[in-house]
Amino acid sequence: MTQQTFRNPILPNGADPWIIKHTDGYYYLTVTLGDRIALWRSHTMTGLAAANPTTIWTPEQDGPYSYHLWAPELHYIEDRWYIYYTANDGGGDDTRRICVLELIGDDPVNDEWIFRGVINTEHPGLDGTVLQHKGELYFFYSGYGFFPDYGSAIYAVRMVNPWTLTGPNVLLSAPTEAWEKQGGMAINEGPVFLKRNGRLFLVFSASATWSDDYSLGMITISETDDVLDASAWTKHAGPVFAKNPAQGVYAPGHNSFTVSPDGSEDWIVYHAYSYSEAKQQRSAGGPRSTRIQRFGWKEDGLPDFGLPISEHSLLPLPSGE
Repeated sequence: MTQQTFRNPILPNGADPWIIKHTDGYYYLTVTLGDRIALWRSHTMTGLAAANPTTIWTPEQDGPYSYHLWAPELHYIEDRWYIYYTANDGGGDDTRRICVLELIGDDPVNDEWIFRGVINTEHPGLDGTVLQHKGELYFFYSGYGFFPDYGSAIYAVRMVNPWTLTGPNVLLSAPTEAWEKQGGMAINEGPVFLKRNGRLFLVFSASATWSDDYSLGMITISETDDVLDASAWTKHAGPVFAKNPAQGVYAPGHNSFTVSPDGSEDWIVYHAYSYSEAKQQRSAGGPRSTRIQRFGWKEDGLPDFGLPISEHSLLPLPSGE
């Protein structure tokens, strides 16, 4: 009998997970490793758990932006592969920038990646992502500042090409509510997109990642509106995906989205802890782990992410595996 179920996590140590399903029939996974960037590849989503990672980029030792490599994202833009990641020069948050690699070739695992440069954002920041929409490219990132507490907010800006920005950096979402300021810092970070039902959904992570209440928030806009018009976006009241103490899942966030192999199901990819910060210091406990689960849609057209599910629960395999 073939396996019909799986358990989370698919990666026991994997913060800031990004999974993309490409037209070559593969799923690609990357996570924060700190000193390098690696890719996992598999024909199935759950198969990523057994895949061997390949290191595809290691920065020059002590070079510019060679420290604290965070939250890489793999994007396929205008028939080319790019990876966007956060790094700094060994200093503080004010030196943190988003960098971009470009693939010379077609195979993200085996072909050569080159350093294309540092994205020219107006603010220091992290967690850059690209939206391809109506024939245009837009860059969204989490910029540092005071909102009013020290933290970060989501900005958007037009792109000239996959490594160059032009025009104003527009503030779209700042952490103004209590649920966005847990853990001692006011944070909106990790923007990622869904498109469905004539709308764009920008899902972001809120509060400090070390807090149990690190969670996902959401702003929405009609796909016919200008994504750089801050007034056209509507912020959802409260988190759309949050901790589930009854299932032993805390601080779920920094997510991405993908689909099942047959394309019939939507899946959320996220990291979480299996214990509460109140019971054990984060530094002494286990790492953030990569998890996946299916989600649906409400009658009003909004995504329904439900609650994060215990790693002890058996989940049906993605459709088509």
